[in-house]
Amino acid sequence: MRRVLPLFAVLVCLASTVLGTIFGTVRGIVHDPQHRPVSDAKVRLQAKQSAYTQTAQTDAEGQFHFDAVPLGAYTVTVSQSGFETGQQIVSVLSGSAPILHFELRLETQNQSVTVSADSAPAQTESVTPTTLIDREQISQTPGASRANSLAMITDNTPGAYVTHDQLHIRGGHQVSWLIDGVPIPNTNIASNLGPQIDPKDIDTVEMQRGSYSADYGDRTYGIFNVAPRTGFERNNEAELILSAGNFYQSDDQLNFGGHTSRFAYYASINGNRTNLGLETPTSAVIHDAANGFGGFTSLIYNVGPKDQLRLVAQVRRDFFQVPFDPSDPNTAGQFLRDANRENDSFATFSWVHTFNTGLLLTVSPFLHFNTADYQSSLLDLPSAATEDRSSKYEGGQATFSWVKERNNLRAGFYGFAQQDRQLFGLIFNDGSEPNLSPPAVENPDGSLTSAYLEDQFRATSWLTLNGGVRQTHFSGGVVENATSPRVGASLRIPKLNWVFRGFYGHFYQAPPLDTVSGPLIQFATRQNLGFAPLHGERDEEHQFGVTIPVRGWTLDADNFLTRANNFFDHNNFNNSDIFFPITIQGARINGWELTLRSPRIHNRAQVYLTYSNQLALGFGNINGGLTNFSFGDGFSLLDHDQRNTLHIGGQYSLPWRSHASTDVYYASGFTNGNPPPDHLQSHTTFDLTLSKDFAEKFSVSVNGINVANRRVLLDNSFTFGGTHFINPREIFVQIRYRFHY
Repeated sequence: MRRVLPLFAVLVCLASTVLGTIFGTVRGIVHDPQHRPVSDAKVRLQAKQSAYTQTAQTDAEGQFHFDAVPLGAYTVTVSQSGFETGQQIVSVLSGSAPILHFELRLETQNQSVTVSADSAPAQTESVTPTTLIDREQISQTPGASRANSLAMITDNTPGAYVTHDQLHIRGGHQVSWLIDGVPIPNTNIASNLGPQIDPKDIDTVEMQRGSYSADYGDRTYGIFNVAPRTGFERNNEAELILSAGNFYQSDDQLNFGGHTSRFAYYASINGNRTNLGLETPTSAVIHDAANGFGGFTSLIYNVGPKDQLRLVAQVRRDFFQVPFDPSDPNTAGQFLRDANRENDSFATFSWVHTFNTGLLLTVSPFLHFNTADYQSSLLDLPSAATEDRSSKYEGGQATFSWVKERNNLRAGFYGFAQQDRQLFGLIFNDGSEPNLSPPAVENPDGSLTSAYLEDQFRATSWLTLNGGVRQTHFSGGVVENATSPRVGASLRIPKLNWVFRGFYGHFYQAPPLDTVSGPLIQFATRQNLGFAPLHGERDEEHQFGVTIPVRGWTLDADNFLTRANNFFDHNNFNNSDIFFPITIQGARINGWELTLRSPRIHNRAQVYLTYSNQLALGFGNINGGLTNFSFGDGFSLLDHDQRNTLHIGGQYSLPWRSHASTDVYYASGFTNGNPPPDHLQSHTTFDLTLSKDFAEKFSVSVNGINVANRRVLLDNSFTFGGTHFINPREIFVQIRYRFHY
C-alpha cells in the first residue's frame, strides 16, 4: 500500500493523463466564387441534439476555428451580407480536426437563401473504424434504452454480441468505457454483469473498434466514449419514463435539466426490475429475477471564454439471481438460490482550458469504486461457494492538444492506483473435502502509469498520416513495462471522396490483481490446480479499410488481424459459478466487417446494416491464473467464436406522428463445447418498436424483443448459470412524459 499512496498524490496533484478526449476541433475556410477569402463572415456551430452553440468570425484569410467541441453531430452555418447563407453538417469524433470548405454564392434575390451541402463522412481523417450513435437513435432502437441493455452497441457495431451474459467484440472481452472523455478503469474480467452506464443518460456514444491512436488506452477490443446528457438540450424541463411488460419487468427514470448561458445541469434517478435477468440455462425461466437502482448527474460551468469545468458522477446498484437447470445431475432435486450483487460508483472532474486558438489543455482527476459479490445458498450440494470482490481506483488524466495548420498533436499522461479486496469461501456439504473456512482474504494493490505522444499530419488535402507511441508501466502481482508504437494513414480520392485507410500498432492490457495464497492455494493443489501470476496481454494489430460515400449513403468496410500473447479469458472454479481470470498463451483473431448507413429516404426512413465475418482461435496452454494449465494442442476455437454476425434494421416515420423501428439479427452460431459439429446452430431474431407522439410532451411505444420467440441453445460454455438459451419473447410498453418546472 505504501507505493500506492504517493502515486495517488502525484496523480491527483498533476492530474496525470488523458487516455482519450471527448473533444474535437472544427476548422474551415470561406471563399467566394472566385476563390477569394471572405473575411468577417459570421460562423455559427449548432449541436443537432441540443442548444449548445459556438460563434466565430472568419479572419482576413477567410478561416475560422472552433476548439473544445464535444463529439456529436453539428450544423455549421456561414453568413455574410451580399452572399447566400452556407450550411454544412459535420460529425465530430474525439481528437479529430475536420476542415470544412464553404463557397458562398453571390446573393441574387432580396430574400435570404440558405445553400446546404453534405459534408464528408466523419471517417475521413480517422484511421479508427468508428460509429456515432445519439440519444434519439438509442430511444428508437428496440429495447436499447433499458438500463441493462447493450442493444445500442450490438445493433450498431459489427462483431459485437452478448454471450454468457458478457459483451464480446472482435473475439475478446476487454473494452473501455469513457465518460466525458475520461476513462472508467476496471481491470477485472467476467465478474460484473451490469453495463457501465444507463443508456437513457447518454447524449452521444462514440464506438471505436481497433486502430486506436496512442492517446487512447489499451483495451484492445472496443472503446465506448460517452458524451452524457448535459442540460443544454433542456430548458428547465423534466422527463418521466415509465415502462411495464411481461416477466413483471419495469424500467423507470425521472430526469431533469436546464441551462443558462454559462451553466448547464442534468440529473436522473432510475429503478428497474424483471423476472428475466440473465440468459437461462434451459428453455424454462427459473430463479432469474434482477433489479437495480441508481442516480446520475452532469454539471458544466463556463468560467469564462477560455475555461470550462465539467463534473460527471454516477451511483448504481444491481442484483441478479443466477438461474439454474433443475435436471443438472450435479444438483438434482435442489432449488439453487445463487445471486450476484454489484455496486458501481464513479466521479470525474474536468478542467478544460484554451490557451489560444488550437491549443487546449484538459485535466481530469477521477474516482471509481466497483464491487461484485457472489453468494450461493449455504445448503447447496455438493458445495456452497462465496466470492466477494471490491476494487477502488484513484487517478487522473491530462492532455495537451495542439491543432495548427497541418498538425493535430496530442500529448499527455494517464495513471491510477488500485486497491482490491478479495474474499473466497467454499463449504463442502457432501463432506468430500475440508471446508475453506474461514474464507480466504487477499488485499492486493497495484498501479498503472502511461505517457503518450500522437500526431495527425495532413500531408495534403487528400493524405493524412498518423503516428504515435504509448509507454506503460504496471506494478501489481508482476511489474511490467510496454512500449506500444502505432502508425496509420488515410487517403481520400478527390471528387469520389472514397477514403482508404491502414493501421499497424501494438497494445498492452494490464492484468487483474487476482492472487491466490494460503488455504486457497492448498485447496487448489488438492484439486490438481495451481496458480501462476497473471501477466499483461500484449497485442499486435493490422487493419485496413475503406469508406465510400454515395448520394448520402455511407459504406464502410475493414479487414483486421489481431495476434495476442497472454490472451485474457476466464475459467470457473470447482464446477461452480465462481470465475477466475486466466491467460492463454496466445490467440489469433481475424475478420472483415461491413457497415452501411442510409440518409433520410424521402424524409421518412433511415436504414442500416452491420456485418462481421471473423475467426477467433486460441493456442498453447493456459499460462496464468488458477488452472490445471491445459488448453489443447495447436489452435482451438475460443468459446465465443462466431463466424457470421448480421444486423439489418431501420427507423421509419409513419402517418399521424407515429414511428416504427426494426432490427433483424442473424448469427451463425457460437463454438460448440461438445463437438461435433464445431459450432452450434444458427439463429435469427426480430425486434420491433412502434411509437406515437402526442403533442410535444407525451409519447408511447410498444416494444417487442425476439418477437418470433425463437428459443435455441445459444452457448454451452459453462459460465453464470451453466449453458445459455436465447431469451424468450419480451413485450413491454414505455411511456415518456415531459414537463417544465
